[in-house]
Amino acid sequence: MGAGAPSDAGSGWVRDNGGVTRIVIIGGGPGGYEAALVAAQLGAEVTVVDCDGLGGASVLTDCVPSKTLIATAEVMTNFDSSYEELGIRVEDKTHDPDDPARVVGVDLGKVNRRVKRLALAQSHDITASVTRAGGRVMRGRGRLEPGQAVDGSRTVTVTVADGSQEELTADAVLVATGGHPREIPDARPDGERILNWTQLYDLEEQPEELIVIGSGVTGAEFAGAYQALGSQVTLVSSRDRVLPGEDPDAAAVLEDVFRRRGMNVMSRSRAASAKRTDDDRVEVTLQDGRTISGTHCLVAVGAIPNTADMGLEEAGVRLRESGHIWTDKVSRTSAPGVYAAGDCTGVLALASVAAMQGRIAMYHFLGDTVNPLDLKTVAANIFTDPEIATVGYSQADVDKGAIEARVVKLPLLRNPRAKMQGIRDGFVKLFCRPGTGIIVGGVVVAPRASELIHPIAIAVDNNLTVEQIANTFTVYPSLTGSIAEVARQLHTRKLAELH
Repeated sequence: MGAGAPSDAGSGWVRDNGGVTRIVIIGGGPGGYEAALVAAQLGAEVTVVDCDGLGGASVLTDCVPSKTLIATAEVMTNFDSSYEELGIRVEDKTHDPDDPARVVGVDLGKVNRRVKRLALAQSHDITASVTRAGGRVMRGRGRLEPGQAVDGSRTVTVTVADGSQEELTADAVLVATGGHPREIPDARPDGERILNWTQLYDLEEQPEELIVIGSGVTGAEFAGAYQALGSQVTLVSSRDRVLPGEDPDAAAVLEDVFRRRGMNVMSRSRAASAKRTDDDRVEVTLQDGRTISGTHCLVAVGAIPNTADMGLEEAGVRLRESGHIWTDKVSRTSAPGVYAAGDCTGVLALASVAAMQGRIAMYHFLGDTVNPLDLKTVAANIFTDPEIATVGYSQADVDKGAIEARVVKLPLLRNPRAKMQGIRDGFVKLFCRPGTGIIVGGVVVAPRASELIHPIAIAVDNNLTVEQIANTFTVYPSLTGSIAEVARQLHTRKLAELH
């Protein structure tokens, strides 16, 4: 049995349903549906309670839709930025000699219809997978009732669309309810001109002038995407730079690319309000009194966990001041028999982390082998152009002394494949421990950085050394060659320190 197995595992509880363990999962996002698949495979009776459709925000309004939209933007950017250098000749009548960078256009309504179609198809596929595994899917809202029965079970009350209710008995409950967009009190979305990121996919016409409030991951991704699609974008950042929580070298590259492509990036500018004007435009007022005008405004200022009005605190589940659910490294909450996973925990807002938290919860409760959550092995990606991928310890960790590490950064400009593809922006950066040369982190800024980070993630997860990476064959020419080259430079530095 793995680490931290539940104290009640194999305790001989007498269950009303003939000894089968009953699992109720509230929320059908990655944390919920991945947990459901694991629990069903381990022989539990599983019910997933969800109000929007399996896949949750990740599939219906966040990861899948946004990355589908970004896929179109990526094609536009790649063509616009490199067709002339690569010798591609455009001779049809769409070519405007006064605007050589804009050779092709976008039908945003068609793009968004494809986005929503793919999201729904993915949701249906997930539902089919859960039901095929033996799980039950209920459409409704779940509420955790206070107290436990003598056998340790809990009650979840489900309210369905017609207002009727059904009580479910659970030996363990997993809360995986996700979050929803945070709003600025004086910038309430109306779904037409002032929008949150869930409402963008209803647009039929391209925003001519888009103001994006918020320069975190969501704001940066959409700002870059809509700029590539042809909108004039103004990005309002309350911090000194875009992506304030990310690697500073990576953020600097992205901000430079944004500005070079014509985006108006407003640093140290906090939005106070956004309102529609009589001429059907949007006026954003900053806290210093300045105003910005555009045709549309996207508010991307973070998310709020969906934990209110669920009976959590009454049931003994401890919430943080932010409303997030406190969990330990095996997804337990402070209430016995209640687990939590995903964005509602505030651990790390990634679909992969939510899924892992959900799986860990089921492994733990059902007595299977379990490894506690280790965030230092999580690979993450920001789907801007270029993409920014990270894993392990960061530059901030090194700078503040959280870990001692050697750092080497190699620009992609030196990479032969990058030159062939017309790639000018980006780099590979590796962090390794002095002495041992064990790789403890990495950053990749490049097209498809989400794919290039994987060998670095393997190295971090398996404590590989720079020598091992440096001595592994890479394809020539390839962008992965830069990973090996950085490892060689770190190895050379290590040898110099030894002598």
